[in-house]
Amino acid sequence: MHNAASVSASLGSVGLLRLFGVSWSWTLAAGLGVYLGTRSWKYFYIAARTAKRDLNGLYVLLRVKVALWRYLHSGSNIPSIFAQTVKRHPNKPALIYEATGEIWTFTQLDELSNAVAHWARSQGWVSGDVVALYMESRPLQVALWLGLAKVGVEAALINFSLRCDPLLHCIGVSGSRAIVFGAELADAMSEVNAAISESMIRFCTGEVRAEHLASLGAQALDPILATASRHTPSPCVPPKGMNDRLFYIYTSGTTGLPKAAIVVHSRYYRIAAFGYFAFRMRPEDIIYDCLPLYHSAGNIIGVGQCLINGLTVVVKKKFSASRFWEDCIKYNCTVVQYIGEICRYLLSQPVRPSEKGHKVRLAVGNGLRPSVWEAFMERFGVAQIGEFYGATECNCSIANMDGKVGACGFNSRILPTVYPIRLVRVDEETMELVRDSRGLCVPCRPGEPGLLVGRINQQDPLRRFDGYANQDATKKKIAHNVFKKNDSAYLSGDVLVMDELGYMYFRDRSGDTFRWRGENVSTTEVEGVLSSLLGQTDVAVYGVAVPGVEGKAGMAAIANSAGSFDCSSFLQMIQRSLPPYARPVFLRISPHVDTTGTFKIQKTRLQREGYDPRLTTDQIYFLNTRAARYDAVDEELYNAITEGRMSL
Repeated sequence: MHNAASVSASLGSVGLLRLFGVSWSWTLAAGLGVYLGTRSWKYFYIAARTAKRDLNGLYVLLRVKVALWRYLHSGSNIPSIFAQTVKRHPNKPALIYEATGEIWTFTQLDELSNAVAHWARSQGWVSGDVVALYMESRPLQVALWLGLAKVGVEAALINFSLRCDPLLHCIGVSGSRAIVFGAELADAMSEVNAAISESMIRFCTGEVRAEHLASLGAQALDPILATASRHTPSPCVPPKGMNDRLFYIYTSGTTGLPKAAIVVHSRYYRIAAFGYFAFRMRPEDIIYDCLPLYHSAGNIIGVGQCLINGLTVVVKKKFSASRFWEDCIKYNCTVVQYIGEICRYLLSQPVRPSEKGHKVRLAVGNGLRPSVWEAFMERFGVAQIGEFYGATECNCSIANMDGKVGACGFNSRILPTVYPIRLVRVDEETMELVRDSRGLCVPCRPGEPGLLVGRINQQDPLRRFDGYANQDATKKKIAHNVFKKNDSAYLSGDVLVMDELGYMYFRDRSGDTFRWRGENVSTTEVEGVLSSLLGQTDVAVYGVAVPGVEGKAGMAAIANSAGSFDCSSFLQMIQRSLPPYARPVFLRISPHVDTTGTFKIQKTRLQREGYDPRLTTDQIYFLNTRAARYDAVDEELYNAITEGRMSL
């Protein structure tokens, strides 16, 4: 009887998967899994608890997969998909710029991006050339990269917080032929202008004094675009398809300086489409996008809903906790975007009538802690949280489609091969992959932390890994013999935990990256900057947890045998050299910094001791942002920080 039930369940799953168009290889593997699995009461229990969730996930997966297949075979790309959106909604608001109240219809966005395309052609740029964009968030940034894409030119979207060496690195690593910068960043450009090649053409958008523009050797872009043709440009030659490069988004990974992650057209569509279907967005939704447009969250999850699905997106120049709900009411927003910090900032605001007078039903983002999650929903009356996990370049994105508090997504326990991702064991000290006697990676059991990996298949737009502009950086993110012999898989660099039902929970970022203020901070990069500022002294940078605060605060252990350290001078130097999120919140001044036998900085003990002055005789300092100084940490200040009485 038991065997007959297993066979019935197996055949039923085969029929269902074939009905959805899943390949025979996946279908048979799943059918075998069901047959074997239903012979266990545990499997039956898990299937009963997760079948609805898994079928919904399968529906979303197949819907995106079918759409991608159609676009791939029709020779489409993001500009051509946007052209279809314009035909459906010519006079509908596409982008609204909150800073000015300016409304761009889909037709206006299309025409301005056409003007950008003609300007790019007039510069002699051809398909495959790269142009850097360095500006604060605004609708024009979308028109620029979209217009460049219409003629095959790829934009490099640079973080507007970067200065000096990191900025130069990002400009150089993409191989950009030109740079377009916002007037608000003209001073930042002045700091690096002499180091930028004279052959790189400079354009500025916004109002800048003529003499300042001349000193930068830059041309004013706005009048050029005002007189350029608004007609649709002829297609680029050779034409770009879904698997060709669209633009670059920079990410601070575990290999040092920011890396230019390659975003192909199919990846842009995949990320935007998954967000739309997984979280049940609607065509009439209005999205409040307060995230920077150099990020995939702001530019793809947010703006992508405008370009692909015809939603209206409100672009906020910079996040404001005090204006958040007033903006949502003003523009009738129904969807908001967040990172974990944003939700915490909103909860720390005084109660206002506007926080319950909005129409927001869905908040989409990542990094939301369970305690903040429920408090956010209850206080602000937001019915749904759309939490997801996924780096710009990864092939193992997951989404929390059913509102499981604390989870960043799931993978099916009953049909795991449908979406081939896995948590694998790693050495906690070295973060190296643990392998079995066959040389394969060891999968984690439920409840066991592990590194998230995704099997690579370059022929499948859902499984491909396009990597970075730097090939060496790309190779470091790929492992072989992971699921089976001779395969390859993407290494996320992040440690997650999966429960018995397949829900996944973010645990930590491994290696040399931690997250602070919504940004990935590369310790290797910050160490290099600080060491250079301090005369090449030994510096160890790491993240430390602060109770009740999202992410990890940066801490720098600095070797100083002189016995005195000028914190005031140090603060002035890092304010000029590092963006706010990368500046150390804590300092530890020590006679020496521990190193390994191969002269690598050893951080294990430092991370364990953190900023607790009771655990070391070294002097520890805390960055008091309100007083704009570093204060010595004693037991009283330490208690104030850990108890949440001192603002970070």
